[in-house]
Amino acid sequence: MHLGSTARKRVPVGIRHWIDGPAMVPQLGVPMRKHLLFLCSRNKLRSPTAEAVFTDHPAVEVDSAGLSSDAEVPVSLEQIEWADLILVMEPVHRRRLNQKFGRALAGKQVVVLDIPDRFGFMDPALIELLKQRCGRLFPES
Repeated sequence: MHLGSTARKRVPVGIRHWIDGPAMVPQLGVPMRKHLLFLCSRNKLRSPTAEAVFTDHPAVEVDSAGLSSDAEVPVSLEQIEWADLILVMEPVHRRRLNQKFGRALAGKQVVVLDIPDRFGFMDPALIELLKQRCGRLFPES
């Protein structure tokens, strides 16, 4: 689900805690889902695959975008602010992200997955690599 949708509700940043474990929605006493943003260059192959793979994961809500000006879905400030965890495919993506959104990244966790641009959309090898690299970052169930 992309952030352009009106279905997504904003949660005050003060009640989200990535490092300290699942934050709770105070009024309901239920765990909040972590917001993951997957980024690659053009949002055509790797990051949309990651979004598709984890879209039904019960512990997370996902979105994806690209860092290039010609990306299918160019990353926006709104997406950066929404994300609890930003996952980039290569070190160059972290550098581009810092150049474009430096101040907005304060307090954000950015993880480089080290996944090269040699896979097609929904390539089984890419899916397996994403599951391996992301498995340590959030629970499976």
